[in-house]
Amino acid sequence: MGRPKKFSREGVLQKTLPLFWKYGFAGTSLQQLEQATGVNKSGLYSEFEDKEDLFLQSLVYYYEHRGALQILTAEPKGYGNIERFLRLGDPQDDGCVGCFSVSAIREFPSLSARVRDVVGAYHHRLIPQLVENIEAEPHRLPADTIATIVTVFFSGYCIERNLPALADSDPVGAFMQAVRLL
Repeated sequence: MGRPKKFSREGVLQKTLPLFWKYGFAGTSLQQLEQATGVNKSGLYSEFEDKEDLFLQSLVYYYEHRGALQILTAEPKGYGNIERFLRLGDPQDDGCVGCFSVSAIREFPSLSARVRDVVGAYHHRLIPQLVENIEAEPHRLPADTIATIVTVFFSGYCIERNLPALADSDPVGAFMQAVRLL
């Protein structure tokens, strides 16, 4: 009988998420993961198949706890939900910036099909929710077209948030003003 583990899966994911978010899959070393979690390699690999599985499970944990779907399904539907969703790209208390999922997309060529499928499926789940919120507001363009514009803005916004910020700038506010004209 092996020794009982002295860590929780959720605790490990809470600690690995900011590392993967900040440095990406390729830029995060096993040594960093061990140091951040306090769990050695054999302990990590007893809980996760390998580093990529840990990355994937960190993404799933992020999706379950970030709140994007909860924001987009909140009542009343409308542009207020979309603006709250977009503001998820703002800097976080833990120093993470943008969106972990968007950051993962930048590494697609080096990630397995399994990871790409999970990221793609999550992003596709957001589109109908965006459309529902747009349909609750006056709009001139088709709601699915506006939803695509919103997702493209969000991805760009999340990447751009990694650049030095302009203190007096509110790109989300300006974007939402433009969306209301569509």
